[in-house]
Order: sequence, then structure tokens, then C-alpha cells
Amino acid sequence: MHDETLLRIENAGRVFGGGRTLLGKPKRGVHAVQDVSIEVRRGETLGVVGESGCGKSTLARMIVGLDRPTAGRIIFEGRDLVAEAGRDLRRLSREVQYVFQDPVASLNPRKTVRTILEAPLIHLLELGREQRKARLTELMDAVNLAPEFLDRYPHEFSGGQAQRIGIARALAADPKLIVLDEPVSALDVSVQAQVLNILDGLKQRFGLTYVFISHDLSVVESVSDRVAVMYFGRIVEIGSGRAVFGEPRHPYTHLLLNSAPAPGRRSLAAEDAETELPDPYDPPPGCSFYARCPRRSDTCNAVVPALEGVAGADGQMAACFHPHGGR
Repeated sequence: MHDETLLRIENAGRVFGGGRTLLGKPKRGVHAVQDVSIEVRRGETLGVVGESGCGKSTLARMIVGLDRPTAGRIIFEGRDLVAEAGRDLRRLSREVQYVFQDPVASLNPRKTVRTILEAPLIHLLELGREQRKARLTELMDAVNLAPEFLDRYPHEFSGGQAQRIGIARALAADPKLIVLDEPVSALDVSVQAQVLNILDGLKQRFGLTYVFISHDLSVVESVSDRVAVMYFGRIVEIGSGRAVFGEPRHPYTHLLLNSAPAPGRRSLAAEDAETELPDPYDPPPGCSFYARCPRRSDTCNAVVPALEGVAGADGQMAACFHPHGGR
């Protein structure tokens, strides 16, 4: 188990909109991320999973500095990324990198692969011509692409090849942490396996740490050391991958696992079509999963449950007053 903390998120929140009109009336804002506190340990892969719209991508964008939290702090190796973003952008960009969901759209169609990969080598690492040449060869080898691909354009590649280029671009800056936002969701299953194997090899070869964000439970289970489950902008359960998938504690995690397709399962667990979902403009006073939860009580509708350890679970935590397994 990896013990040294590389990244620590403290009570982070992100509200889009809000504020007041010219006449002083309050405007409603979308509460995308709410009071998230989590640690990422050096050398691990932390999987973040949840339904579409739960705040996964917003959290990812805040980690890499593409979005600023409206509350809380993001600490990387003892440095506050939010405070340093305006002062030390080059250092931040070098050490924390991002791999986007859409591999083709994330690459400039007017630039060759060589130009795309050289940009961080020039502007972040300040390498000379010969150093860049050697680094480009190393990067293409790392992602299993032929050197002659360097002089081609992004539209000439398949989705899997384009995603490898996106991974190589992230690697070019020699980062310590890579945030992968749905990196294989746009790829065929066989190509997904190739990319995941490459990522695993790169992690060992370069000593990387990953935050792997996905809605695909099978992918998260296969790559993650620990798993954080998000719902309505909050972390509702966290623990080792084996614990979360083998003995989930939060009712929402149970719902996710029972709703996922699996070989031999003839039917999927379905919710009532009229189930009320929480309003992101007006978060409920208690647990946001209250209306969908079969274990709810009056307390759940009045108080937001804290993320706490579950009795009998080694390090597994759930934000629930009535978790499976008891507390």
C-alpha cells in the first residue's frame, strides 16, 4: 500500500453561476462539487466513479487547474495549487497533466504530432533540439507508436492511436500526477484493453500516480488501487477496489453495481421511473440520495451524513447513517 500523500483535496466545492443581479437579487447556482475531501497517495491509481453529472469531470478539472474551486483547497506536495496557479503556472502544468475523454478533439488538427509533443518539451522543460529529438523517440516508443507517425496529423489516426498521442503529450512534461478523464470511453472494447495495458506499463516505468475517472465500473475495478464513489457532487464511499466492489457499504454503490451489465445476469435492477432526483440549483438539506434510498430514515432527510469509517471494514468509509454492514 502506498502511504505518502501526493495530492490532498480539502473541503473542495465548485458552484457555477450564483452571485447577484444588477438589482441585487440572488442568482441560483449549480452545485457541481460539494465539500469533497480526499487524498491521493504517491504511486497509486485512485478510481473515481459515478453517474453522469455527479461532478467527476469538474473535480478533475479543478485538480489540473482548468477550473478554480469556489471553496476549499487542493494541496499538491505541500503546495496550494489554487493559490499558486497565478504565480507558478509552468511548474504546475509540468507536474500535473490531463488526458481528455475525446482523443481526436483534444488534439490540434492543424499541427503535426511532432509539433504537439514538442510544445511541452520547449515551453515547460526548455529542452534543446537534440534533447527533444531523443525525448520524442522515447515517448513514441512508450505508447507503442512508430516514429514516422510524428509527421502526420491527428485526423490520420484511429481513436486508439489518437488517445495514445494524448497520453504521450501528457507524459512529455515529465509529470508526477496524471488525471485521466474517461480516457477509454470513446474506444472499442479491444482498443480499451490496449490503452489500459499501456497506461499500466507507463505507471511502472515512469513512477506515475493516476486519478482515473470513469462511469464504467468494470474499467475502474480493473485499474484502481482505491475507489471513490461520487454522487451529486460528494464522495459517498471510498475504500480499496476489492472492498468497494466486493462489499459495498453505501446504498448508492449497491445501486451502481446492480445496474451494471454482467455476464449471466438476465435482468438489471431498475428504479421507479418517477424517482425524484436532487435539484443541483437547490441541494437538499440532508442526504442527496434520500429519495432513491431503500434504507432511508427521517434523519437522512435532515442532516448531511459525514464520510466516516464503517464498522468491520478496514479503511472503508461511507457517507451514510444506515450503511450495509452497519456502523
